[in-house]
Amino acid sequence: MIRVTRVYRLAASHRLHAPQLGEEENRALYGKCNNPFGHGHNYRLEISARGPLDDSGRALDPAALDRLVEETVLRPFGHRNLNSEVARFAQEVPTTENFGREIYRRLKDRWASVFPGPWPALEKVRIAETERNIFEVAEI
Repeated sequence: MIRVTRVYRLAASHRLHAPQLGEEENRALYGKCNNPFGHGHNYRLEISARGPLDDSGRALDPAALDRLVEETVLRPFGHRNLNSEVARFAQEVPTTENFGREIYRRLKDRWASVFPGPWPALEKVRIAETERNIFEVAEI
């Protein structure tokens, strides 16, 4: 079994603010990430899949994965305000944990149309918001 990981870059902004909490509670919970004007990140996104080698000697077609990521992740989220431009985050705080889950969900929903059959299998999404804050989603 081989694991293949492809790396992508994605810039987006967000504000961490839970509507069910008051202003003071949000400031205490999210600190500087609760800035009313939001803030941006240059995310490092890693998509990992695994599978056996096929007749070409590869576990997956990287160009097919690149197209899938471009269509389902980079175009819809790139240079966007996650709070106001992504419907999902109208109801959910766009923490990087939730952002990673949404990326995984979107990839999983389209995976079989790009990679029919049991292999390769989507293994995980790893998203780094900063050098110190890195999140992994292996299944939802």
